[in-house]
Amino acid sequence: MNIGIYTSLFFLSTVKFMFAPMSGPALGLTFFETYLSCVGGAIFSAAIFYFSANYFMRRAREKYLRKVQRSIENGTPLKQKRNFTRVNKLVVRIKRSMGLIGISFWAPLFLSIPGGSIVTAKFYGKKSITFPLIVAGIFFNGAVITGITYLF
Repeated sequence: MNIGIYTSLFFLSTVKFMFAPMSGPALGLTFFETYLSCVGGAIFSAAIFYFSANYFMRRAREKYLRKVQRSIENGTPLKQKRNFTRVNKLVVRIKRSMGLIGISFWAPLFLSIPGGSIVTAKFYGKKSITFPLIVAGIFFNGAVITGITYLF
């Protein structure tokens, strides 16, 4: 039992959950060792970012307002941010078509655990079922990705 390997998979899963199980077979881990290490890291990261999402959103808003204030003081025009990026369109499409379950299951997987957790908290943070759905999505997606990895 090598704690270093489990820890490295754990911390890799906190950010890159979709790709972390792919290193399990190369490190000589079994399916369940890889699965539990990756799911544990993903749930740890999702909990941190989901429950601190208000802080991150408030901080981003304050940073933007400071940037606007500096541009007004300097007299330089502020470059407009693109509103309709590919990722924004994808998130809105998932939100409209699949709703709470779609965002909770798929945003943390495809956007990354931190980004997906913050987006989910932004849209559905007031509902008490949101975080358990994120955890269920992590368990499901972890089983699928780890299973595919060990099949091939």
